Amino acid sequence: MAWTWRFEKADGTETEPAVQPEDFTTQGDAESWVGEVWKDLLEGGVDQVRLFEDSTEVYAAPMSLHADAG
Repeated sequence: MAWTWRFEKADGTETEPAVQPEDFTTQGDAESWVGEVWKDLLEGGVDQVRLFEDSTEVYAAPMSLHADAG
């Protein structure tokens, strides 16, 4: 199993992250990583992220990196 992030602009288009992700073997490792670097990702132009387990999206919707998002 591989856990990967997709990095997106607010409109859903894919973008390159300012911080390159590691290879993640667990969902917890992937979530911990994004929790540590989300501000750097946001400052680098990423608005939202999607987590995938292999080719299956984990969350029902993209996760916003904006602190004021509900």
